[in-house]
This record gives sequence, C-alpha cells and structure tokens, in this order.
Amino acid sequence: MNRRESLRTLVMGTFASGILLNSCVTDKESPIEEGGIIEEIEGYGRTPEEADRDARLYSETFFSEEEMKTLSVLSNIIIPGDDESVSATEAEVPDFLEFIVKDIPSHQLPLRGGLMWLNRESNNRYGSDFDECAKEEQLLLVDDIANPNQFGGNFSQGTLFFNRIKNLVVTGYFTSKPGIEYIGYLGNQPNVWDGVPEHVLEKHGLAYDEKTLAVSLKSEERNEIMKWDN
Repeated sequence: MNRRESLRTLVMGTFASGILLNSCVTDKESPIEEGGIIEEIEGYGRTPEEADRDARLYSETFFSEEEMKTLSVLSNIIIPGDDESVSATEAEVPDFLEFIVKDIPSHQLPLRGGLMWLNRESNNRYGSDFDECAKEEQLLLVDDIANPNQFGGNFSQGTLFFNRIKNLVVTGYFTSKPGIEYIGYLGNQPNVWDGVPEHVLEKHGLAYDEKTLAVSLKSEERNEIMKWDN
C-alpha cells in the first residue's frame, strides 16, 4: 500500500468517528460585532458572528512568503499528485495551513519553530534552506524525521513537528473538494423505503396486503404524490 492509500484508509476511518481536527475556536478576547462581510454569501453555513471572524482571519497573514514555500514543499511530499488525484498544493492545502494557525493559535509556535528547525538541519546537512535543496535531499531529511526508529538518529523535535504538519496536511487535503472526491465520500444520501422488513412484520403478526404492496411500495415512483381512491 502506498502513502496516498495509507492516508486514504486513515481518513476513511476518521470520518466514521469524527474529523481529525476541531477548528473555529471561539475567540473570547476579540468579540465580533453583528453583521459582516461574508454573511451575504448564500449557503456559507456560518452565523454572522462566525462569518465576521473568518473574514478577519482571512485578512491577516501569519506565515512569511518563505515559510509558505517550505510548507508547500512539505505538503507535496506528504501528499504528492498522481494519476488519481491532485497534489496537496493543488488542493490549496498551504492556504488551509495559513488559515488554521490563525483559527487555532496553539499551532503557531510549534509550526514556526518546526520550520526553523527544518531549515537549520537542512543547512547543516546540505548548506541551503529546505525548499532550495534537491528533491532527493528533501526526501532523505523527511525520511529521517518521519521514521526515526527505522533510520536512527535523534530527531525528536523534527519528528514532533512532522507529525503535527502531517496531520494538518491530511486534514486540509481530505476536507478539500478534490480530497473528498478522491475518497468517494458522499455524506448523507437519501435511501429508498421499501417497507417494514418482513421479519419485523411476522414478529408482530402483521403483513402487507397485496394492494399496498402493488401500489404503495414502488421505489421507482417514490417521488410521485400518492392519489388514494374512495
């Protein structure tokens, strides 16, 4: 099983028990006034207060341009594009990361500190920042922090950072439109009512009469309004 399929399996299990990440933390120190600039978007699914908060977060910038470049490289290493779906950057995962660190500020210090550690380690090894290294060098470094038990070495800080960024990238990807399409998640779908199961009817000594079966339980006519005779 390749990396993408492993992540897909992980996410499908996660959808059954809840999403990987809880966001939209209430900002108690900065209450949002009623009304807002996003509330007019039809179907946005936010209260006016939530929409205003989102608008404010989108208007702010946390990561520098250089940090965003590094996050883009890491995102594509974690979820590269293939014949079945797009890469993490094509799914706009770096933009998700920029938003989520403002939505959940507890991510800010670990991610910024992790990026600094990554560039320092990259410079010590290869003489350049991580995003400027050759692809092979980037993958070697990521292998060390992603699989410390397999490759040895003391990379505890790098491993903590990678585990966090991996979880965020996976969350951002599989909650994006292409990510949801890739795993085939359909959400709640209407089903077809074909009556009370026969074993339940038998338990209670009941049964459908032939007219009901012939007229009322036709799934192909389920969208038609029933017309009862006298």
